[in-house]
Amino acid sequence: MSNREVYHLAARWKRTHRCGELQPAHEGDEVVLAGWVRKVREFGELTFIDLWDRSGLVQLVVTGGSGADLGIFRSLRMEDVIACRGQVRARPPEMINPRMKTGAIEVAASGVEVFNRSKVPPFTVGDKIKASDEMRLRYRYLDLRRDRMQANLDLRHRLALSARNHLSAQGFVEVETPLLVRRTPEGARDYLVPSRLQPGRFYALPQSPQLYKQILMVSGVDRYFQIARCLRDEDLRADRQPEHTQIDIEMSFIDEGDVIAVTEGLIRHVFSAVAGVEIETPLPVVEYGQAMLRYGSDKPDLRFGYEISDCTDLFRAAAFPAFAAAAASGGVVRGISFPPGILWSKSRVKKLEPLVREAGGGGLAVVRVDSGGVDSPLVKHLGAGGTEALLARFEAGAARPTILLLASGPAPLVERALGALRTHLGSQEEAERKDGFRFLWVNRFPLFLPAEGGGWEPAHHIFSLPLEEDLTALERDPGAVRGHLYDLVCNGTEIGSGSIRVHRRQLQERLFEVIGIGRDEARRKFGFLLEAFEYGAPPHGGIALGLDRLAMVMAGENSIREMIAFPKTQSAASLMEGAPSVVEEELLRELHLRLDGPREGE
Repeated sequence: MSNREVYHLAARWKRTHRCGELQPAHEGDEVVLAGWVRKVREFGELTFIDLWDRSGLVQLVVTGGSGADLGIFRSLRMEDVIACRGQVRARPPEMINPRMKTGAIEVAASGVEVFNRSKVPPFTVGDKIKASDEMRLRYRYLDLRRDRMQANLDLRHRLALSARNHLSAQGFVEVETPLLVRRTPEGARDYLVPSRLQPGRFYALPQSPQLYKQILMVSGVDRYFQIARCLRDEDLRADRQPEHTQIDIEMSFIDEGDVIAVTEGLIRHVFSAVAGVEIETPLPVVEYGQAMLRYGSDKPDLRFGYEISDCTDLFRAAAFPAFAAAAASGGVVRGISFPPGILWSKSRVKKLEPLVREAGGGGLAVVRVDSGGVDSPLVKHLGAGGTEALLARFEAGAARPTILLLASGPAPLVERALGALRTHLGSQEEAERKDGFRFLWVNRFPLFLPAEGGGWEPAHHIFSLPLEEDLTALERDPGAVRGHLYDLVCNGTEIGSGSIRVHRRQLQERLFEVIGIGRDEARRKFGFLLEAFEYGAPPHGGIALGLDRLAMVMAGENSIREMIAFPKTQSAASLMEGAPSVVEEELLRELHLRLDGPREGE
């Protein structure tokens, strides 16, 4: 068939309505529909066909005496692409399907055109899918036809549009920043792009627009935003992809409270507009140290309790060897209390120990409290008064029955272990979980963390402003310096991270020196930014919200892959088109590249 014939064919069968739009008000109308065949059912002279497009399903009915080509209709199979002409009619009352948007009507088909036949799909396209993640990604074009995936893409679209409109109305200007940039280390590995015109030189793909948005503040663009694409060559998890999108925001002449207020206004708006949910603000704010103490995590899920309590002081003079040794050596003793009335069996509690050990903890001490008293080896070491003090610390003195789970050791290990335990307990059926979206801010993070092999590295990025009261420790004790850093957390997922930035060259150079970047190296790598600071850089700060993560939380999904049209696997591969791929030797020569060793895939 020629291109001209294809064009005229499509014109003759131009659809008048989308499948999911038809309602009882269309009864009697002659319509032309187009879409994919989802199901064919034959009953004697009757044939029923479910036709699908992005708007929904509609049922077609074909009868032997209707004048339609019954043979063609009955030859249709799943995922064939067709157009159909027919008349809308009401379904008999007993045949109405309340689960379908179009369940009150059907289309009496009188003609059909098959645009394209489909091979037998490797899996049935539907929300109850029986296919591995690899199979779904290999045939992503089929996976995306599922209603759930269409709804996720639509939600993501409406979220981005809502955020753009809201920020524009608040006086922000959308500015696109480059995708081919100078390599400036930001914590993860860069994707590098060789320059054909400048042999031996490379661009990097941006991990974030960080430096450009700071330059925009120096440029007088005092309210910037961008729906920004970011690329990081890092190990993948459920909430990470090598490519992701963030709602990037930066403002001048502001403080931390201003950024939080703007972000909360944005969150209120998008959740109301997109999810129909009203978020109450201001949101709670917890300092990093308190978050680690109470939840064992800097991104705690507040939909359930199981808060961690510190009881180190109760064991300093106790004769329980492991706990006393931890308290004496600067470590901690902390624990979690089960809600009253929950009393797991000893065998079930014992299964929690591997979880704690995998997270770095040394094990668990268990205190069982019921109507018969307290059952634990700790009792004889603490004595009656000490035992009552321990129960009171967890508010478990009168709340019986219950179980206390205690761990000891260096604070970071205990925090990580009990944080993992708390998250696990919160996922159990017995946990009392609050519905909806539970937000909080975590702020005042450490500015630096110990680096592997010695020295220091930035906890977030090196352009964040230290707290004024901690500046005296900058060179003397970098680990004690906190920053004007803040993360937005929802339901245990970090959905945004930001800071107030450094805007003076001298302070920025001091921060570089802490992480081992001297003046000369700083000029080579960041000279353009340092120079800009000398031409009237205003105080500024901002935040980046993960669009994919925010959409994931809104949709109730567990992975951002479900919110991205064409995501990568855990090994950063795209199974559908086979990326990354081997390139021709001629192209490598044009890029002035030579590969050592054999190349996989040849």
